[in-house]
Amino acid sequence: MAEKRRRLRSSTVVLGGMGVLAAALTSCGSEPDRRCVNRDDYTTADGYRIVADRNCKSSTGTARADWYYDSDAKRGRADYGTFDYDDAVDRGGFGCSSGSGGG
Repeated sequence: MAEKRRRLRSSTVVLGGMGVLAAALTSCGSEPDRRCVNRDDYTTADGYRIVADRNCKSSTGTARADWYYDSDAKRGRADYGTFDYDDAVDRGGFGCSSGSGGG
């Protein structure tokens, strides 16, 4: 009976470990958070002005819009991010993004 109980415990440990691994892998998105911002509209106090995504998806328009990754955003402004996609992917470790949600 004691031998059977040990086997159940080791199975529980293995299954628990698999659950932790699965949760860690699925909690990390494959893409970093991004916001479309106007590069020409920046203030040191608030950062870049967030504009509609369509401005970054198209090369037409008057504003110089670009994707800004892993930034803090509030009141329609984004700051403390990066324009470099590869840098944004590396920021969180294990492919995780450390920025707040949005997009």
